[in-house]
Amino acid sequence: MDKAEARRTALLRRDALGASERAEADAAIRNRFTALAEFKSAGCVMLFASFRSEVDTKGIIEDALSADKRVVLPKIVRGKAALQLLEIKGLKDMAPGYMGIPEPQSGKEVAPSELDLIAVPGAAFDTQGGRIGYGGGYYDRLLTSTSAMTVALAYEAQMMDRVPREGHDVLIRAIVTERRYIDCDG
Repeated sequence: MDKAEARRTALLRRDALGASERAEADAAIRNRFTALAEFKSAGCVMLFASFRSEVDTKGIIEDALSADKRVVLPKIVRGKAALQLLEIKGLKDMAPGYMGIPEPQSGKEVAPSELDLIAVPGAAFDTQGGRIGYGGGYYDRLLTSTSAMTVALAYEAQMMDRVPREGHDVLIRAIVTERRYIDCDG
């Protein structure tokens, strides 16, 4: 199976989750993620605004803001094929951006070196830390410039035995699903 096929398969499985199953899974992922010692101790957390059938991150963003953490979300810089990291003060700072993905419209720019914890989105994952994103390479480029703890937020439906990898792919360190915490560092 190549990356495109693995991405397609995982996204079809994710899209097939029913509304009540998704809501239950989102609540479990939120609880498991915000209970992590890495989340509790982090001063600066990078999250992502969920899009389409991704794990719902709205509650996680609200939890991080309520805990007085610096909350950073990415904004796609298309001309540079990069992510601009902007600190938000509330969900009101977000609006649809590139491809309709919610992004911060303004905010203080944050350097990758300031991040303590990064919640990573994606299409497919494996327990060794392999991740297939959406094909732009934005997160792989970001993750090479930080030593922050990386935790993917995913549904069990997105898990695979092994995802195809290429030399530029950056492994993530942990995955939180509705059923488990996976330590990919071993």
